Amino acid sequence: MTTAPHLLEGTGPILLLDNSQNLNEPDVLYAFALDELLCRLTGRGGLAICHIWRHPRAFVMGVRDSRLPNALESEQQLRDLGYDTATRHSGGAAVPLDPGVVNLSLILPLGDQPNHQNFHQDFEIMVLLIREALKDTGYTVDTGEIAGAFCPGAFDLSIDGRKFCGIAQRRQNKSFIIQAFIIAEGSGAERARLVRRFYDKAAAQADPADYPTVHPESTASLEELADLGPDAVSVFTNAIKKVIREWQTAMDPAEITSAASKLQLPSPEEIRDMAHSLRQRYKRESH
Repeated sequence: MTTAPHLLEGTGPILLLDNSQNLNEPDVLYAFALDELLCRLTGRGGLAICHIWRHPRAFVMGVRDSRLPNALESEQQLRDLGYDTATRHSGGAAVPLDPGVVNLSLILPLGDQPNHQNFHQDFEIMVLLIREALKDTGYTVDTGEIAGAFCPGAFDLSIDGRKFCGIAQRRQNKSFIIQAFIIAEGSGAERARLVRRFYDKAAAQADPADYPTVHPESTASLEELADLGPDAVSVFTNAIKKVIREWQTAMDPAEITSAASKLQLPSPEEIRDMAHSLRQRYKRESH
């Protein structure tokens, strides 16, 4: 059993919001909009939240991706293939989403540190959560940018040199969101090939420094890397929930129950309004 790490001291209870079984929402920005609204609530004295979600078929770009010379044409090709597309409000580069990808959002308060700038410590919270969830597999989860992986970053998570997870962050005045995508099931290489095809068209004539060079062999799923089997999504999601519940054991159960009862989720109308706002904001930036 693990207890809540010192990195989380002062956050209060972390509540679980599991939307991983809801694959009916076509707009990929719906989940990002929900995170945005929950982050505002957390910043106003609300609760820390671990939001777990998936999407049926989407391609989410970073802001720099959306500004590539032929991004609009490449995006339209993806939409013609049935992908919902959007530009996300957190950092990072292009990422494909599907039912085999688990998305984690840790929504945490800044507390009494409004000028808090320890980005590395914030990323370490997500790293610790995922490592704890996978520790029973016996595989070592490494941190560090993986050359040739899509959405590259210093906090790429990998096993045996192949990336399965990327982490980004979104900050508000009094709270922040650490977002991770975890490739749980299926072929990591196939997803990487999709991203490479996007850049092949979107980045034609662009400065090579403006986009990542993607090599399919750099990426794999937990099903491929950690022997989680064909139900890797369920295995991994349950492991994440187990870790969060173990972190909660140091807290008074009555406090957790009380906190959960006070959580008022934004209405679907509020979430859709925010999703529309995010789409319009980044649509303006990308044109």
